[in-house]
Amino acid sequence: MRVAGRLSRTERELPVTDGTPTTMNGAESLVRTLVAGGVEVCFTNPGTSEMHFVAALDRVEGMRCVLFLFEGGATGAADGYARMADKPASTLLHLGPGLANGLANLHNAKKARTPIVNIVGEHATYHREYNAPLTSDIEGLARPMSSWVHTGMSAAEIGADGAAAVAAARTAPGQVATLILPANTAWDPGTGIAPVPPIPERARAADPAIAAAVAALSSGEPVLLHLGDRAVQGEGRVIADRIARKTGATLMAMTSNARIDRGAGTVSIERLPYPIDQAIEALKGFRHIILIGATQPVGFFAYPGKPSLLAPEGCATITLATPEEDQFDALDRLAEAVAAPPAEPIAVKPRPSLPRSGALDQDTIGQVLGALIPEGAVICDESITTGRNFFALTRDAAPHSWLQLSGGSIGLGIPMATGAAIACPGRKVINLQADGSGLYNAQALWTQARERLDVVTLIWSNRSYAILRAELANVGAHNPGPKALGMLSLDDPAVDWVSLAKGFGVEGRRVETLEDFIAAFRHGLDNPGPHLIEVAL
Repeated sequence: MRVAGRLSRTERELPVTDGTPTTMNGAESLVRTLVAGGVEVCFTNPGTSEMHFVAALDRVEGMRCVLFLFEGGATGAADGYARMADKPASTLLHLGPGLANGLANLHNAKKARTPIVNIVGEHATYHREYNAPLTSDIEGLARPMSSWVHTGMSAAEIGADGAAAVAAARTAPGQVATLILPANTAWDPGTGIAPVPPIPERARAADPAIAAAVAALSSGEPVLLHLGDRAVQGEGRVIADRIARKTGATLMAMTSNARIDRGAGTVSIERLPYPIDQAIEALKGFRHIILIGATQPVGFFAYPGKPSLLAPEGCATITLATPEEDQFDALDRLAEAVAAPPAEPIAVKPRPSLPRSGALDQDTIGQVLGALIPEGAVICDESITTGRNFFALTRDAAPHSWLQLSGGSIGLGIPMATGAAIACPGRKVINLQADGSGLYNAQALWTQARERLDVVTLIWSNRSYAILRAELANVGAHNPGPKALGMLSLDDPAVDWVSLAKGFGVEGRRVETLEDFIAAFRHGLDNPGPHLIEVAL
């Protein structure tokens, strides 16, 4: 029965097959609340407990549903989507095991500070006590990778629970919010659309932090402005560049960043190198490091005889603005305090030239990327070892966005590119993909084919976990034998990426020369995707 005077028929009732209206259930209340809160895409791999949510998705306009064959693809795509759309997507995962399958890429999303509304199905509240085979501690699984976790308890409240999840996801700097949806809260009668609570404003940086930064910049000693989060974006870099030109400070981004919009006509910025010796060398001359949306530089891992904190001894670290705070405002105030000059027009340099000859290797590949990346492209970088110099070699490429593996949990590249392509249908997406990590979520290629997404996947086929060969030496494990090296090799048998791609419905091609790579890459850029190119190295 309709409750008079509260919500319209379209908000509270839906037609059923015999033509009589029925009250909106909890699942539809939740879906409509998500859509009203700006959540327009659901990346999913559902199961039995989520069937009422699935049915609601079919009835509600405004929510695009994207199916994945594995939950790690769904969570990685939600990460890539939100980085480019600047708003959360939702996932729909099946109970604790489905959530567990997606946790690795939720870890990456948490480190990238990506807003995601993560919906996880659960047994009906009255069924959990019987310990059915799929019963698990879903909240316990969710907490390490989520900043907000809540289990719905009734259909009457599930819409409001969803609104709270949207608000939590959108709270600065961006969070994974996990809402656990017991089956009966989906099928019992709901109460319609719930409004999303107000999103808190970012806090302003404290005045003492501004004063400490001014003192460092006035000291006459070498200062690094270390940028992350929003500060590394266009306007943040422009203000930071003004400060650097006035004070002589150096700009540097964190090693891994959720997104950097870069290329010709933008303020150029380099990243702190990943290899620990190179990172220590890059920081050794600084006496002050000012953090703006960044965390202090630390080693990716611990290494025998090497420091965890990478700043040189005696270097002072000052936090100007945390990722949670308003970094643009902090930079504006700092620029005013040091009397930084206005922004200057940035000269657009000629696009890098294509290499005319040479071996197909890391340097020539980087040169090709610099020459051919199209304007507006989205680069999803999970190159690991092969692509270590690609960032520098594409500095003067056409303007583009660059997304990185922010949490170090490999297997993000193909799903991240999938989500980015859904967020940006008018932009070419290029996935720079190591072969070993690409195999973690290769199933996402099927989703690219199903959704007809414009993605070019470049597989760096060295048929090994190449980074781990270097790490053997870095941690002091010298003279590895055949057993150790065998655990780092992918060539017995070799993975046939072309056949794999075709099996998922994606056009694939293998190249072994520079000339063939240029031709295949141009073909992928000139024709709607998806395409995959296995680059033999």
